[in-house]
Amino acid sequence: MSLGSAAHTSVIPSGIPCWIELACRDEAATQAFYSGLFDWEYTVQRDPATPNGRYSIATLNGVPTGGLYRSGTDGPFGWSVHISVPQAAAAAEWVDSLGGRVTLGPMAIPHRGNIVHAVDACGAHVVFWEPPATWEFATGVPNTFSGADLNTHDGAAADHFYCRLFNYTSHQIGDGTSLDYAEWLIEHEPVLYRYVMGTEYRPDTPPHWMVYLELDPARGADAAAGQALMLGGAVVVQPYDTPYGRMAILADPDGSVFAVIDHSRAVEGWGSAEVDDPYDD
Repeated sequence: MSLGSAAHTSVIPSGIPCWIELACRDEAATQAFYSGLFDWEYTVQRDPATPNGRYSIATLNGVPTGGLYRSGTDGPFGWSVHISVPQAAAAAEWVDSLGGRVTLGPMAIPHRGNIVHAVDACGAHVVFWEPPATWEFATGVPNTFSGADLNTHDGAAADHFYCRLFNYTSHQIGDGTSLDYAEWLIEHEPVLYRYVMGTEYRPDTPPHWMVYLELDPARGADAAAGQALMLGGAVVVQPYDTPYGRMAILADPDGSVFAVIDHSRAVEGWGSAEVDDPYDD
């Protein structure tokens, strides 16, 4: 669901991806990589929920695009998605009843509202956020959030957990066998996607979110992949064509994996992708 170049609203529907966040090991190197690739700038806030009390807000032309912090030894690592909820405390109760596990909160974060960190029923880290009326998140324009897939080994458990929690409708867009890929919809509009990892992933690959970032068609996925390499990152999946656009899966110098997509290059069917499993050590 595209929320426009910057979303400003005092009433955020439940179940909408409303923030993305990166837990990293090397904060300075990670900031430099995304600044070089997406022109992001950063401001630092105090945050009692992070191990070192620091939280960096990434911005593009002054509009927030996501958050970044240094993770603790046992904390989550990589990109995660925040999903909007009307009440963080109620969301925490639902997490437990649906087979998930609350790992932090509910707690109030100054200027950011109430949050709950959790592990969902299929083992992926997710954050449920009761954002303030001043919430602001840039999406739907180049160098900002475009969408997210939940990559899991158990599609049924993921569908049950999130569809019960948010009253999503799950619609299979793969064939359900060779490609088990579903979209979760609110009022017929897709808001998130769920993918059962295939043979391109090792069986012990942990469930995780794949965050997609929009590209300017003038640059495209091929150029972005080359630039990521020059900035010290890696190309996990070489650029390939999809019905949604030409995309590539990249990794930053810290090892966090994300996707980039140029929606102007959509094609019929799926192109071939040369895959390098990022979890294969």
